[in-house]
This record gives sequence, C-alpha cells and structure tokens, in this order.
Amino acid sequence: MYAKYKVADVLNLESDNLDKLTNTSWHSRTLHGLRKCRTKALGGHLDWCTNCNKLHLQFNSCRNRHCSICQGHKQHEWIEARRKELLPVPYFHVVFTIPHHLNPIALKHPSKLYKILFDSVWETLSAFGNNPKHLGAKMGMIAILHTWGQNLSLHPHLHCIVPKGGVTKAGYWKKGTGKKDFLFCVKALSIKFRGVFIAKLRKQLPEIKQDLYDKLFDKKWVVYSKPPFGNPEHVIEYLGRYTHKIAISNYRILAIDKNKREVTFSLKEYKNGGKKTTLTLSFTTFIRRFQNHILPKGFTRIRHYGFLSSSWKKEKLPQLQLQLLDREQDVLELYIKTEKSLLNTCPSCRKGQLITLMSFDGRGPPKNYRAILKRKIQKYTS
Repeated sequence: MYAKYKVADVLNLESDNLDKLTNTSWHSRTLHGLRKCRTKALGGHLDWCTNCNKLHLQFNSCRNRHCSICQGHKQHEWIEARRKELLPVPYFHVVFTIPHHLNPIALKHPSKLYKILFDSVWETLSAFGNNPKHLGAKMGMIAILHTWGQNLSLHPHLHCIVPKGGVTKAGYWKKGTGKKDFLFCVKALSIKFRGVFIAKLRKQLPEIKQDLYDKLFDKKWVVYSKPPFGNPEHVIEYLGRYTHKIAISNYRILAIDKNKREVTFSLKEYKNGGKKTTLTLSFTTFIRRFQNHILPKGFTRIRHYGFLSSSWKKEKLPQLQLQLLDREQDVLELYIKTEKSLLNTCPSCRKGQLITLMSFDGRGPPKNYRAILKRKIQKYTS
C-alpha cells in the first residue's frame, strides 16, 4: 500500500522554519533527517538481483527510529528475534498511563520522567509477582514506550507484554491463576503504581512543588489490561503493530493544503468508542506536536525485564522453553520454525536476492560507474 502523503512532505514545506519550531537542536537535526529520507540528499546505492540481473537504484534512508519509512526493516528483525524467545503460555497486554499533569515535566525532563515510568512499572509488577499471595515467582515483561495520543498530543504510556506466570527460585515455571483479565487486581496495581512513581519522582526531581503532587494523588491512575492472547503467534502479530510505531504514520495523512498550509489526518476517538474522525492542523502546530515525541538521544524505548531480560536469554530462557515444551510438544514446531527474510528480495522477480554493488553520496555515482558495475557483476557470476 502506497501512502500518498508523508510526514516528510510537511517538513519539507516548512524546512526553513524547522529550527525555530523545535525545542532543541537534537529535535531539529532529527526533523531535517526525516525530511531528507530516501532522497538524493542522503546519497544512494545500486543493487543487483542475482536472479533476473536487474539493477535497482535506491536512495539511502535516514535510519532514524522516528521515521515511519525506516521502521519496516528494524521491525522485522526485532520480531524475528522475539519469535525465538516465545514461551507456550498465555500473554497479557497491559497499559500503564500517567496523568496529563506530568506533561510539562515530560517536556522539560524527558529522560528522567520516562525512566521513572519504566522503573515504576517493573517495580510494581515485581512487588505483586514476588508476593506468595499473588504469584510467588519471578516475572518477565517487555515494555514499549509510546508518548502520543491520536491527535499528536503528549500522552506518555507504557505498553507491556507479560507472560501469565513466573519462574520460582528453584528454576521451575509457576502458572498464574485466578484472574481472567490479568494476573493481579488492576485496581490494586493502579494504587501501587501511583505510590511507587510519585516516590521516585520526589527523589529524582526534588524541585517539583507540592501542589503538583496533590493533583497526582487526587487523580485516578489508569492501568488497563486486555484479555490474554489466544496463542503465542498472536503475540508476534501484536508486537509487529506496536513495537516500532511512531507518533503518526504516513497512511494517516489524508491531505496537505499548501495554500492554507494545513495538514489533515485521520484519528480514532477512544473516548467515543473508537469512532473514526479527522483533524486539521496548521503546519507549524503539526510540527510542534510531532517533535514533542522525539525521544532523547540514546534513550531506549523498548526494554526487557525479568526472565525476558538479556541476562536470561543466552542460557536460562532456552532451558525454560525446553521445560515448557516438554509439556506442550504440539507447539514445538512454532519455535523451531524459521522464516526466510523477504527484505532483500528483488521487487521485480520476487526470487533473487539483492546485492549492493555501489554506494554514493548526494553528488551521484562516478562517471565510470557502468564499468565498475560490470566488473563487480562478473566477479559474482564467475
């Protein structure tokens, strides 16, 4: 499916004003990178198909995680890695949201606030999981930070994928029981989450005044849980939709009016039952809202905890998989199956693999590029 309009189109139309519309130089650099993605400004490369011998000219991508065009390749690789780590157990999707009163803090101290969010969610779940009254086992979690609402407003929240159960101190799997919507009472989780978050906020940002804390304690904090996934394959499908999302995809942009300097995009009103509608913003408002969702440089927005953390993946997680698969032999094929990547497949013949023969900068390929390509192709075919 081809998107008629792109975020880059709006950025290019306001390219001279981007530095004035952004909060930091990092935001400005990111937006300039997005608008140049897949254009001659970043140079390109020539790919050759091993089957039909056709040459494909490709402009280089910006490789920025805030660019919707660049996320397909990274998304595929990440999902394939997670496929190897799946367990044959039910998985829950849980969302932790912080009140809008914290939005000014998120804009001023994004790294600190978002780290507090990650730490508070894991500490909350661990407190319930380690408690013998609830589970009495070490839990696992994959957490994904989203900072936006459908209208591009600031709306920080954490999407969490949580297996139904945990690992005991003896190294055995303990199945979670008693809850259909989640392992634990969502209302109790919300209260615990609020307390943990505010305690960390007081410690790490002591300059915050008491009146903000009064508002935070008066507000009901939202923890939302969906029913468990039907099977592990559904987890993979879900992860594919959520892990590498950006604030707005190109497909949601419906119109760009150059005369009025406005952009119209689609959205869902979740407060109104998910009703589909549209919103029109000026270019400047659109860009200002979009840049609020550019994460700090080097900030990790997808994190793994517990028995799904990196320290478990090499030895302990494979042992846990074998332990569970011994009980569920009928799902063994799901975990040993591998998929051939189609990312480097020739778009013309759909059979051959693309090999990059030459890369060049914005000035284009050298004058003798045909001779260079001929020599390289002969090298591969001889």
